[in-house]
Amino acid sequence: MSTAPAAMAGRPLNIILLGPPGAGKGTQAERLVKERGMVQLSTGDMLRAAVKAGTEIGKMADEIMKAGKLFPDDLMSQILGARLDEPDTENGVIFDGYPRTQAQAASLDRLLEERGRTLDHVIELSVEEEALVNRITGRFSCAKCGTGYHDAYKLPKLQGICDVCGSDQFKRRADDNAEAVRTRLAEYRAKTAPILPIYEERGLVTHVDGMAPIEDVNGAIEAILNEPGCSRAGA
Repeated sequence: MSTAPAAMAGRPLNIILLGPPGAGKGTQAERLVKERGMVQLSTGDMLRAAVKAGTEIGKMADEIMKAGKLFPDDLMSQILGARLDEPDTENGVIFDGYPRTQAQAASLDRLLEERGRTLDHVIELSVEEEALVNRITGRFSCAKCGTGYHDAYKLPKLQGICDVCGSDQFKRRADDNAEAVRTRLAEYRAKTAPILPIYEERGLVTHVDGMAPIEDVNGAIEAILNEPGCSRAGA
């Protein structure tokens, strides 16, 4: 497994990584950040950072969010553009949570073009929904150190004792129940449905089996990213 930054493999890549809750998108994004030096751009994280920094855009964002209003695309575009101008994005970018609409997809194209960049890949971690429900509803974690476990796949070596810190206190997310998971899956489908056809027409979409072992998923993503200049159609 390569640990070289993206720059050593050719020009920096800009990708959209899609996947429903529990598909392993976060795990794979973390690997790309660590192994390739890419930056994961989450719209939620950027908004919170702008608010915390007290910038003019951040102040506007804070007022909008406090009022419970929809965040305007043009303001989100400004925040995203400013983030893309920061030097740490030079090794490539993973877009997380953006775009979600056709208008946002067009805005992203403009932002990248203005900076001499292109969108290289849209990778979706495909899942079998019932299997994913079982995966998520079985999750629990140590209440003290946060180490993750699963009823079927990863129990503590000693029953009731965390392998890492020795605590006997565990917790489950309140929304890790079957009904809530199915609701989140439906929301994901609704959010991705408008943008996938756009990128499929451009030959940018590849579907990776998100139910495969983590190492296999990582290998599949690496194989996609290691083909410079090659647009891959969804399989």
